[in-house]
Amino acid sequence: MPTVDGHDYDAEDTLLVADPVQLRAMGDSFRTQLIQLLRDRARSTQEISEELSVPKGTVGHHLKVLERAGLIRVVRTRKVRAVTEKFYGRTARLFLFQTEDPADGRAISAVTLRQAANEAELAPLVTGFGLVRARLTMKDIDRFERRVKKLMDDFRAADRAGGIPSSLTAGIWATEMDDA
Repeated sequence: MPTVDGHDYDAEDTLLVADPVQLRAMGDSFRTQLIQLLRDRARSTQEISEELSVPKGTVGHHLKVLERAGLIRVVRTRKVRAVTEKFYGRTARLFLFQTEDPADGRAISAVTLRQAANEAELAPLVTGFGLVRARLTMKDIDRFERRVKKLMDDFRAADRAGGIPSSLTAGIWATEMDDA
């Protein structure tokens, strides 16, 4: 039942995730999976539980954490017998992360890369993959970071209803290894 640009609920385009509560909420791989699941279509606790084969109580707990953090919200309800069933959706289509604490940045990066690895393992098609190492100056790091952000903006702007669901993961981080 798509209603808004191919989605079944309305949401902001972007949300800057910078609050420590939000960052901690996103630092859990199951909650990250929930956020991904709610990108295009709202779902109830029951639907999520069945789709992921996880108990409703577990799903409900994680939904509450995400809702308290302002990352998801109830987008509609329906009556099922004497109970009101809630359908959850994201507060934004895209979350942009900004961290002050390096530990938060590492946690979000690690969860994001694990999610990307899980998706790549199940993907019917994987193109353009690589892991490159180089020794860079801070000026170079800043320049490449701007280019990565531009690439992600372009990728997101190319999103089309009816298109092939696709993911892009990119990141720059300092490493202890000296095998550049």
